[in-house]
Amino acid sequence: MSLFHHLLSRSLPLWHVFFLTFLVLLGKSQKEVLQVKVGIVLDTNVTLADLSLRAINMSLSEFYSTHNGFKTRIVLNIRDSKRTVIGAAASALYLIKKREVVAIIGPGNSMQAPFLINLGNQSQVPIISFSATSPVLDSLRSPYFIRATHDDSSQVQAISAIIESFRWREVVPIYVDNEFGEGILPYLVDAFQEINVRIRYRSSISAHSSDDQIKKELYKLMTMPTRVFVVHMLPDLGSRLFSIAKEIGMMNKGYVWIVTNGIADQLSLKGESSLENMHGVLGVKTYFSRSKELMYLETRWRKRFGGEEINNFECWAYDAATALAMSIEEISNVHMSFNKTKTNTSREDIGTDLDDLGVALSGPKILQALTTVSFKGVAGRFQLKNGKLEAKTFKIVNIEESGERTVGFWISKVGLVKSLRVNQTDIKISHSSRRLRPIIWPGDTIFVPKGWEFPTNAKKLRIAVPKKDGFNNFVEVKKDANTNAPTITGFCIDVFETAMRQMPYAVPYEYIPFETPDGKSRGSYDEMIYHVFLGEFDGAVGDITILANRSSYVDFALPYSETGIVVVVPVKDEREKGKWVFLKPLTWELWVLTAASFLYIGIMVWIFEYQANEEFRGQSIINKISNVFYFSFSTLFFAHMRPSESIFTRVLVVVWCFVLLILTQSYTATLTSMLTVQELRPTVRHMDDLRKSGVNIGYQSGSFTFERLKQMGYKESRLKTYDTPQEMHELFLKKSSNGGIDAAFDEVPYVKLFMAKYCSKYSIIEPTFKADGFGFAFPLGSPLVPDISRQILNITEGETMKAIENKWLLGEKHCLDSTTSDSPIRLDHHSFEALFTIVFVVSMLLLLAMLVYRRYQEIEGGETNAPPSPPRDDNMRAPAASPPNDDQVHEPPGPALHEADAPDAQDQLLNDEVNVGDRNEVDIIVEVDPTLIHRRNLITSKTIPIRRAVPLFSRIKSA
Repeated sequence: MSLFHHLLSRSLPLWHVFFLTFLVLLGKSQKEVLQVKVGIVLDTNVTLADLSLRAINMSLSEFYSTHNGFKTRIVLNIRDSKRTVIGAAASALYLIKKREVVAIIGPGNSMQAPFLINLGNQSQVPIISFSATSPVLDSLRSPYFIRATHDDSSQVQAISAIIESFRWREVVPIYVDNEFGEGILPYLVDAFQEINVRIRYRSSISAHSSDDQIKKELYKLMTMPTRVFVVHMLPDLGSRLFSIAKEIGMMNKGYVWIVTNGIADQLSLKGESSLENMHGVLGVKTYFSRSKELMYLETRWRKRFGGEEINNFECWAYDAATALAMSIEEISNVHMSFNKTKTNTSREDIGTDLDDLGVALSGPKILQALTTVSFKGVAGRFQLKNGKLEAKTFKIVNIEESGERTVGFWISKVGLVKSLRVNQTDIKISHSSRRLRPIIWPGDTIFVPKGWEFPTNAKKLRIAVPKKDGFNNFVEVKKDANTNAPTITGFCIDVFETAMRQMPYAVPYEYIPFETPDGKSRGSYDEMIYHVFLGEFDGAVGDITILANRSSYVDFALPYSETGIVVVVPVKDEREKGKWVFLKPLTWELWVLTAASFLYIGIMVWIFEYQANEEFRGQSIINKISNVFYFSFSTLFFAHMRPSESIFTRVLVVVWCFVLLILTQSYTATLTSMLTVQELRPTVRHMDDLRKSGVNIGYQSGSFTFERLKQMGYKESRLKTYDTPQEMHELFLKKSSNGGIDAAFDEVPYVKLFMAKYCSKYSIIEPTFKADGFGFAFPLGSPLVPDISRQILNITEGETMKAIENKWLLGEKHCLDSTTSDSPIRLDHHSFEALFTIVFVVSMLLLLAMLVYRRYQEIEGGETNAPPSPPRDDNMRAPAASPPNDDQVHEPPGPALHEADAPDAQDQLLNDEVNVGDRNEVDIIVEVDPTLIHRRNLITSKTIPIRRAVPLFSRIKSA
């Protein structure tokens, strides 16, 4: 050993010793790294597969260069699937059995995937695909299938949003006839049904179809009215399709083409000629955010591979390789081997390659690691959900000759937006085309195609027209006696033809009467609608009522007639006749109240006049009653000529006359109306009365009103049919007792036409039932419906509808309000309740005022009476006065009573309660002096009653 060291020290320098030691240690560390076999099944010598393989190698190289401390290294085993399903299956079987790979990346397309998925499920080898996007693969329900890409079904909501934003009603999907093309179709159908878009036809084209076969299919599409096409196929077949479409004129103005990401994601791989053929096409493209990871990869990609651009599939392949490397490193302590079980076979049975297929012991652990791995990759966040990546954003591109142009984005739970820079939390879901930037459509136009049109070689629309015998103002079918050609006229026909003339495009159509060969009606309106649903007719025009049950079979345009169902009944003239008609204007309650008021006013007048009128008090009781009530009732005619003595009576009479003025004027007006105005009263007030009375009700033949009446509880035996207004009138004349009707239940347009002729004999009663009016019927999803509805709005809002109505419904305007009201309103006590209350309140206030005033006079009279004068001396005598002559009057001695004192004496006498006329107990004999007689005359000249002046004479005599 010492010799060896001696030789080594002499022959090699010291730094060589350290270098050799480093190499030995490095080799030892390399032996400790675990190499894990991973298979790749792709179509080699194909551009997309070659680029994807580059991305996988680049991913692993860069991953391990930045993680050189990892214990595992993936070793790729690449097999060529030779573009066939069998080649892919054989390659996968070889890798599992011979190479014992723990995972397989591939295959390159959805057609090759099913067998590989089943094989991986049996051997517990995860199959990781970055390009098999068909949703059909999910039906295999294999946990060992990992879709490191987006499912094709994730883009159908973006396509649906585009269709809805431009209000296209019909779509034709064009797809490749294999697993890739058919996988998306169920999801498209569901998405279009949600927005009420009809798929008129499904066009499937084989991947191996010749150009003539493709051209034949496109010519077939040209004969259809639909002009919106959704294309889902691979780029190679798509390029041929658009080249032929441009050749035959299907890339001109009026067409709409939308391609899925199967074509849009690989536009960069196509040449300029393909872009020229696709000018004006809209594309739904997978969107990756411009992260720093993606930008760094693009930079390294261009440096390494030249000017070639990296596409979505390369990004998914790059991330798939990274995720697999991270998962294998996570389970580095797991034994990477297969458990092989050999099957015993007889000599005759040589067995198959699947008999001794082993099971990877590491499979479940790798699968678990893959489902939980999460990192920020070049294609966004790599995190599997239900075994696949979840797509949240798609880019909407407009393909032009120079390339693609972004016109907007579709974001999950948001919808279409123009840009991603705005705050999306404040944006509500919108279906408006304004959410996209301006689009260049095929034919190099910016005007949005309407989505459908009638081709020049298309057949005419078959429009069904009802055959009916009455109400021909709405629709009438006549046939020429020579040619047997039908002639269709009427109000509904004119409205329809006016709408069709105003359409922005030509629509050829022909009328087909809904009748039997012998010229009779084929059935009810419901049956005609059902034949439209079955496809026998392309539409139905006439007086067809819009109903909920009918809308389940057809689509209706907007109604163009008045709505509602009403009840018509006869009317009778009930002008008031008879000798007691003068009592009819007032109700008996008001008559009683008025009489009581007269009695009450008489009593109040009695009270007031008794206190103020001396003459009234002197009358007998009979005269008092007669005078009071004569005065009260004479106010009715304002004939109370004699003025009352009491101010309270006068105030009360003024108020009472005001009330009588209003009462008499109202009475006169009502009585005049009863005697002069014709009163047309309906024989039935309400429809409930018809149900109670059990009378017959008429309805129009073939109308839905028959079912409506049955639902309302009317017996079918009580329902009678009519076809014309004349038959309806004749049934009314017969009445229910003779097999006729007492009411008719029909729609407003028919009733108005009937009332235009018989408006003076019939009336419309309450209530009015709901109905949506007349509308034109078309098959479900027909694109004609919105356009015709817009034209109907233009017609009904303008003068055109008035002109059509005047033409066919002339005379209706004379009886528009032929519904007669009830009899004139009779006046009741409620109408004058306030006036009688005022009279009562005023009378009570006047009575209270009178009592207060009387009390006040009594108090004032007691205070102004003077005390009695003292007795005079007997010796004092008044000198005898000479008798007065004719020219002079001598006053007696003592205090003189002048005329100026007369008022005081009068007041004193008025307050004296002694009534001389009533004294019957003692006869007083007074010797009257002539001077006192003169003074008596002087006092009584002041209009003081004589009987009240007697006490004064007594006091003067005593003096």
